[in-house]
Amino acid sequence: MSAVVRCWETNDPLYVAYHDEEWGRPVRAEVGIYERLCLEGFQSGLSWLTILRKREGFRDAFAGFEPDVVARFGERDVERLLADAGIVRHRGKIEAAIANARATVALRESGTPLHELVWSHAPRRHRAPRGQGDWQATTPESVALAKELRRAGFRFVGPTTAYAAMQACGVVNDHLVTCVVRDVVERERSVALTS
Repeated sequence: MSAVVRCWETNDPLYVAYHDEEWGRPVRAEVGIYERLCLEGFQSGLSWLTILRKREGFRDAFAGFEPDVVARFGERDVERLLADAGIVRHRGKIEAAIANARATVALRESGTPLHELVWSHAPRRHRAPRGQGDWQATTPESVALAKELRRAGFRFVGPTTAYAAMQACGVVNDHLVTCVVRDVVERERSVALTS
């Protein structure tokens, strides 16, 4: 009996479910992209498992990542969030999530919704990674996306964070060639790219 091959080894059921059911699956909704950009920003310097374990806390604290609601957060909300043990309590990252909500709303109002901006940076060609050593921290597309996001008022979105969000949202399929879900994810991406 052969073992199931995943992109990373873990016995944590939450991490297995994230890998198998979410990572790399196409996200085309504004709320989903905004959430992942925020979570990737909060993850900076921490393990992704820490963020996954606090994800519901983040969703509660940030109004389900509804940009229109979070964009109205003020200093009282920042103080409330700094006291919330259910999230990562980092003033800069909290303030960035609020600024990013405002930028998301502004993008939508200017006629270029966040999900369209992010997906416009999908690479024309992307070589499937054969091993973890083939994963990149940044790509020319993530550098360009980070610049566009910063120009639009986003914070905590450097090229590495932008690329991690691109991976998480299926803008690129970085599942290993041998991964159990790679082909399914690629089929879902193909549908998303043509719709």
